[in-house]
Amino acid sequence: MSSPTNSIPYGVQILQKISNKYPRLTRIVDRENLYKYSVLILTFITYAAYHASRKPISVVKIVLYQNCSDVTTPAPINNTDPDWCNWEPFNAEHHNALFGTLDSAFLFSYGIAMFFSGIIAERVNIRIFLTIGMLLSGTACSMFGLAHYYNIHSMWYFIGVQIFGGICQTTGWPGVVTAMGNWFGKGNRGFIFGIWNSHTSIGNIIGTLLASLYVESNWGLSFIVPGIFIITSGIINYLFLVVHPSDINSDSHLNEKVQNGHKKKPSTSPQEVSIPLGDISSKELSLLPSNKDEVKEKTEGSPILSHLNGSPKKAVGFIGAIKIPGVIEFSMCLFFAKLVSYTFLYWLPNYIKYSSTYSPSQSADLSTLFDVGGIFGGIAAGIFSDMFGKSACTCAVMLFLAIPSLYAYNLLSSVSLIVNIALLVVAGGLVNGPYALITTAVSAELGTHSSLKGNSKALSTVTSIIDGTGSIGAAVGPLLAAYISDLFDWTSVFYMLMGSNVLAILLLTRLVKRELQNVD
Repeated sequence: MSSPTNSIPYGVQILQKISNKYPRLTRIVDRENLYKYSVLILTFITYAAYHASRKPISVVKIVLYQNCSDVTTPAPINNTDPDWCNWEPFNAEHHNALFGTLDSAFLFSYGIAMFFSGIIAERVNIRIFLTIGMLLSGTACSMFGLAHYYNIHSMWYFIGVQIFGGICQTTGWPGVVTAMGNWFGKGNRGFIFGIWNSHTSIGNIIGTLLASLYVESNWGLSFIVPGIFIITSGIINYLFLVVHPSDINSDSHLNEKVQNGHKKKPSTSPQEVSIPLGDISSKELSLLPSNKDEVKEKTEGSPILSHLNGSPKKAVGFIGAIKIPGVIEFSMCLFFAKLVSYTFLYWLPNYIKYSSTYSPSQSADLSTLFDVGGIFGGIAAGIFSDMFGKSACTCAVMLFLAIPSLYAYNLLSSVSLIVNIALLVVAGGLVNGPYALITTAVSAELGTHSSLKGNSKALSTVTSIIDGTGSIGAAVGPLLAAYISDLFDWTSVFYMLMGSNVLAILLLTRLVKRELQNVD
């Protein structure tokens, strides 16, 4: 076990020394809550930075291949070449397929690496794990932008950068979930998690706006600036992120009660508690299993998932994990939900430019409204799920309503700017709301399902399976969109997305039926 001093980040050590010199500050500020909510803010910024560094490619696609007749020709350029403004190798007729290959290189590597990331995270220092991951993710993002400065035109270079970036990005989710779970256990459920979950959409908005600032003048900076953002965030995490209360000798979240030098065993074992999925709201999700009556000492170097009963449990293998009721259904449902969400993530600015007369930067800025809708959609999904206690039903209804919203956006988005904005916000809420709720509901059911018999080691394997499967879907969506838009048109892409929503609903049928049968 690391010493208390070694567990405390250097920045926090400096702040502690300053506060010790001024005792009045200690009386004014509740130090424990200060640490607690600093974790909330830092993890929010962290995952927003991860998503911000994923977004530039969707914006820069617009200028890597465009109609050069619409672009003002600089004086020294010979405009007899119809592709003079396009960046090789993306100046080919099948440019959408090349862009789809780039998206898939990132997302497939991300999905595959996610199966292993949680296993690694269990065995390392989480703060260092996050810091290294953010530094490498920022490097990968910047490397794409450096191609502009060094005149790099190799497709293999871009593919290699995308694969490297996808692997590095898998460090984000295990790290932030661990830190939040350590500080905000089941005794701290609430609306705060609905707000915290908006980091994905906020990150997408930040990444889009940063990239759009430079996309028409210097697209290299569209990657380098978000890269610097995540690197800076990683350094701040290294200096200030307190992963676990025990790292700063806080007693608020120790799961162990000690009386007269002896451990007090919990009166109720986790195995005796089984809560149906429909009775758990997304707002009430504990990001990691935590029993407040349980005895547990943990530092930031401890595994992400701990033994619930203080005694070792045998890890659940792949076959055992997929046998847990609901794992296969949820995995495949998340496959299609992320397929739809990530198609918009990677192709929406390009579609807006294609279907309108807006400039590349205007198209990118307009696309952020989809993520604004996603923020409200995720929070609304949590509220309705909490209100009715039927998370699967809430998810299915939103998936169903997303189908006509997608159809309407494809049909009417070019009518006017106001109509485009309204439809984007509505579609964003209905598409991203179920995606967030599915992930939440799955985690809640796995953490309380009776078949686990209190074995928290199952959660790591199962979560990796579900997140990995969903990430594969996220990789398939943009790739399909690239080839379908090339072979047919964008209307066909929207039909593909609507069909994916139908399949996602069908995969929820059993869970919806069970929830409806549990109605009092």
